[in-house]
Amino acid sequence: MAQPLLKKDDDRDEEVEYSPFLGIEKGAVLQEARVFNDPQLDPRRCSQVITKLLYLITQGETFTKIEATEVFFAVTKLFQSKDVGLRRMVYIMIKELSPSADEVIIVTSSLMKDMNSRTDMFRANAIRVLCRITDGTLLSQIERYLKQAIVDKNPVVASAALVSGIHLLQTNPEIVKRWTNEVQEAIQSRAALVQFHALALLHQIRQNDRLAVGKLVSSLTKGSVRSPLAQCLLVRYTSQVIRESGVNTQTGDRPFYDYLEGCLRHKAEMVILEAARAITELSNVTTRELTPAITVLQLFLSSSKPVLRFAAVRTLNKVAMTHPMAVTNCNIDMESLISDQNRSIATLAITTLLKTGNESSVDRLLKQITNFMSDIADEFKIVVVDAIRSLCLKFPLKYRSLMNFLSSILREEGGFEYKKAIVDSIVILIRDIPDAKESGLLHLCEFIEDCEFSYLSTQILHFLGIEGPKTSDPSRYIRYIYNRVILENATVRASAVSTLAKFAALVDSLKPRIFLLLRRCLYDNDDEVRDRATLYLNTLAGDSFAETDNIEEFLFGSFEVPLSNLESSLKEYIQDPSEKPFDLGKVSKEVKSQPLVEKKAPGKKPAGLGAPPAPISAADTYENLLSSIPEYANFGRIFKSSAPVELTEAETEYSVNVVKHIFDSHVVFQYNCTNTIPEQLLENVIVIVDASEAEEFSEVGSKVLKSLPYDAPAQAFVAFEKPEGVPAVGKFSNLLKFTVKEVDPSTGETEDDGIEDVYQLEDFEVVASDYILKVGVSNFKNAWESMGPEAERVDEYGLGPRESLSEAVRAVINLLGMQPCEGTEVVASNSRSHTCLLSGVYIGNVKVLVRLSFGIDGAKDVAMKLAVRSEDISVSDAIHDIVASG
Repeated sequence: MAQPLLKKDDDRDEEVEYSPFLGIEKGAVLQEARVFNDPQLDPRRCSQVITKLLYLITQGETFTKIEATEVFFAVTKLFQSKDVGLRRMVYIMIKELSPSADEVIIVTSSLMKDMNSRTDMFRANAIRVLCRITDGTLLSQIERYLKQAIVDKNPVVASAALVSGIHLLQTNPEIVKRWTNEVQEAIQSRAALVQFHALALLHQIRQNDRLAVGKLVSSLTKGSVRSPLAQCLLVRYTSQVIRESGVNTQTGDRPFYDYLEGCLRHKAEMVILEAARAITELSNVTTRELTPAITVLQLFLSSSKPVLRFAAVRTLNKVAMTHPMAVTNCNIDMESLISDQNRSIATLAITTLLKTGNESSVDRLLKQITNFMSDIADEFKIVVVDAIRSLCLKFPLKYRSLMNFLSSILREEGGFEYKKAIVDSIVILIRDIPDAKESGLLHLCEFIEDCEFSYLSTQILHFLGIEGPKTSDPSRYIRYIYNRVILENATVRASAVSTLAKFAALVDSLKPRIFLLLRRCLYDNDDEVRDRATLYLNTLAGDSFAETDNIEEFLFGSFEVPLSNLESSLKEYIQDPSEKPFDLGKVSKEVKSQPLVEKKAPGKKPAGLGAPPAPISAADTYENLLSSIPEYANFGRIFKSSAPVELTEAETEYSVNVVKHIFDSHVVFQYNCTNTIPEQLLENVIVIVDASEAEEFSEVGSKVLKSLPYDAPAQAFVAFEKPEGVPAVGKFSNLLKFTVKEVDPSTGETEDDGIEDVYQLEDFEVVASDYILKVGVSNFKNAWESMGPEAERVDEYGLGPRESLSEAVRAVINLLGMQPCEGTEVVASNSRSHTCLLSGVYIGNVKVLVRLSFGIDGAKDVAMKLAVRSEDISVSDAIHDIVASG
């Protein structure tokens, strides 16, 4: 296809991109395609028309079935031309049109003729096109030709056959796997591309057989591969085998590591780089193993080729994340790259230096960064900001210079994501470095004076309301906050009003002045601003809250109710109006996953006028169901309902699962039963529960299911009493007892007589996590500090050998059944340590917070430090008991 041209004016700064295809239309091009039917073909003209057609296809233009057929048949007439350039365009056009099965027959004979042509270019392209458009039936007929092509002396023909084999392996693997001998012969070819494609195909044929892949790598690493491209592929396959094999426990050596190290001395730069990258990406790589790869990459840093410098510094950047000390020897070479003309290389060099630099080099690095920040794109700036934040946490004594740098770039031009990254970095530094608090808050105050992003302004105001009152001079921030009330939009004004109220609640000396400012807000033209001002004035000055602790809880406490639960409860309240005010205490605090919505036919609208009814959450459904049963009405509110636990295997005659409803002094098991046999009706269905392995439970009653027709789910219940407020655990065995009556499927009539029968169900357990609700907190650090150390319990545990740190974190989260906070359930790859934050509500409505610190050693043994804070010291002890017994 013709490349876009550049139309250049006299002034080189005003170069305009120009495309020769600008403004072409499908109809006009289809008219031009009539030249394919001329008796005297003009190859140049035909090639130009095909180029335009290909351009339309790549731009997403669609052809109707008739148009595509007409173009296809017209193109096939061009086979009569002997022009090599035009023939190649015809091949491309046929591949792009993807003709249907009945149309393929038209060109098959022409392509088969070209496959046996004396012109190698025709043979290679005919193979590619045939393999692209043919089906399995025709493929078996031309298989003999393809096998011959794989070992053809002409490398273009051989490569075409091998590449076609790679594509065909996805659709016709049985046929391609029969070519193994020919492909192995092609690996010995002296042509670089043939060897490369042959190795790729042979690996794909054997990729599901680990032993075969190991043998392939073992045979080829002995020196039979000469092509640099094939050598790069072999390095990748070798590193894959090393990952799957692991380290020899007796000698400590890795299989094939010597081969990778030997590739570092290869004459081809691409092979050296591939080997160095493979070594750096080995799992649990040692400093001894890294050293030769780092040495080679250091040499590439001073290369005259930009691509080598970029590849080397990018690889070193990744190594610095896990082994910063191994990269320090390259710091001098990387400092010279800060002034590199390629901004990508300079950015990677800076971020790598920030990860590996020492405390004395910080100021020098910041000076060099300042000079080029304005020349790079926002996405690179974000990378630099993240690296500076990590450096500041590494060297907290350097917070002044690093904070000043962040504040200076915060005042420069930039997009939302860039500004957000800077603000987030400053906030993290304020939280983690106490000495940086006052200067950091002032930098944020100056930023919101001229901030164009409402989201960032509200986030900063919220943070200011939490941290500002704790500073030595809180009054200095009031001017910045009230300026937002005067100058900003309604969203920011409302946030500023809330921030003023937080200062008034914590700083008594400022309260009169803030009350004056809040009274001015009563005349704001926005409802939300006026409502907030009225609420805070009444709250802080009236009698609605008797104690200061309650006021602080109201203003600073985390919102424990999930917003999705609150939304569904409010919608339900609106749908069914009541004289009673809405009760926030009745909203479920448990975090529920989104229910699956039944698929509807497209365009199908809900019947009736008005809005569709609000969805009812699972918690509300269970609450309504159990409160409607008189025997369970006096049990109180459900504390927690578990997810359904399957008690039968799939595809059995009866399907049963159980939901565990936890009350303060009772547990109700809801057995959801489904009859999957059309010829049977079950009556008097009851579940007999054996609680001999659950000593603290005593059965108080069961509810019989009168009738269970085919495919009509219904519920049976069994209730147990347990000690009040105690997280009793135990194992329960279950037996389904019922009367079976035969049903005539044709008439639906049921026989009068029935037969009593029983059906054994799986056992299930009530575990400690059933007594903990998943309730998140919006700010874990504030919630942790407000809980206080009085009811804190800390201990260390050994979790034994684990597959990975991530697997250990998941196991503990599942054991406790608590809500992960701030995304800490995600563990970074290759991480040797991790901190996970959990929150929840223990039975009795006791808030509990957990901080888990994990570490893993070389033998994959995991150690864990568990810190628990709660409103009741006995609950903190109970959490430790759960982990100790789990």
